Amino acid sequence: MPLSGTAGQDGPAAGEGVPAAALLAALPPGARVGAAVSGGGDSRALLQMLAETAPAAGWSLAAATVDHGLRPQAAVEAAAVAAACAGLGVAHSILRWQRPEGPGNLMEAARAGRYRLLAGWAAAAGLSHVALAHTADDQAETLLMGLARAAGIDGLAGMRPRWEAGGLVWVRPWLAVTRAELRALLVRRGIAWHEDPTNDDARFARSRARRALAALAPLGAGVPALARAAANLAQARAALDAAAAEAAGRIAAETAGALVIDRAGLMALPAELRRRLIVAGLRWIAGLAHPPRADAIDRFLAAAAAGRGATLAGVRLVPAGPALQLLREPRAVAGLRLPADATWDGRWRLAGPHRPGLEVAALGGPGLAACPGWRDCGAPRAALLVTPAVWEGTRLVAAPLAGRPAGWRALPLPPFAASVLSH
Repeated sequence: MPLSGTAGQDGPAAGEGVPAAALLAALPPGARVGAAVSGGGDSRALLQMLAETAPAAGWSLAAATVDHGLRPQAAVEAAAVAAACAGLGVAHSILRWQRPEGPGNLMEAARAGRYRLLAGWAAAAGLSHVALAHTADDQAETLLMGLARAAGIDGLAGMRPRWEAGGLVWVRPWLAVTRAELRALLVRRGIAWHEDPTNDDARFARSRARRALAALAPLGAGVPALARAAANLAQARAALDAAAAEAAGRIAAETAGALVIDRAGLMALPAELRRRLIVAGLRWIAGLAHPPRADAIDRFLAAAAAGRGATLAGVRLVPAGPALQLLREPRAVAGLRLPADATWDGRWRLAGPHRPGLEVAALGGPGLAACPGWRDCGAPRAALLVTPAVWEGTRLVAAPLAGRPAGWRALPLPPFAASVLSH
């Protein structure tokens, strides 16, 4: 179990310099803060600085370590974090990830699993914010990996400093703070940390990017410069998102969980805004964590320009006169039946007189036939077919979006304009 860091003189009793100021800027007074702590240098510094700064800021703290089970040392490292938390008076939880069966990108699966576990832990603990210890080095590495993929501005703008999901605010306060600064802070306090050996494993793209950064430093293209470049690109991305949201307000309308877009208005937009609006629609309707591949999006946009139908990532493109409809693909929700008080299709919740035996499933053709007033709702038939309805076996109980509420409401999705701004 490799340890890094050596004993040194004690640091200040409260927050220190730039790292502490960044924490105070990212987290409001009185926040209930969870820290993701792996035991590496960055996250160990995050735990320490949060604990030192919390009394003045009025934060309540908890910490969690995700044990991915990918290395035999991981359990020991998690136990070391637990011991550090006990010494600081911070509640700590160890979250264990189960590796999925079958092929796939292991690192991506582990990353997604980590965020899923942290979100569940934070929600159960009643936290308001989750702090992550990514640094300027991580931001620079992300930009380099984006360049290797010939990424657009979204891929080059790096990691977001803040976002909201599932009722939680996630923050990365240290994207302008270097790894070296944090390790110096730990050394001054005599605090040891663990180094993950995969950080130096050339099989992984991030490890190769880290080595490339060291080679670029003599050219002035090291961590500080590339992290600043990512921050500049993030500002450009925010401006594009705002422009796309303004355009969406003019040419797109939500209806029954679908999107109706004026085709001429869409085609009049600059290519980048056109792409952003369509990608936001795909993600909003299908609940995608990441956009589809660029070539697939290009083909989808070409179909939109030609007024042809297309399907991508569980979303249908349907021409309708001068408009384009983006609808949930029926196959994506076929057979999806859940208790009526559960979240359905990852984006709908129904509220009403729930009782055992009631389920939520797509309305479908037979259900729509039992809603004689559906035309008065103003939504396209194809959109209503894939809206959630309440069923008792094969009997339709309620179709709140198709004119048969029966005391039920389909709670709305976040507004589409918000999804344009949030990706």
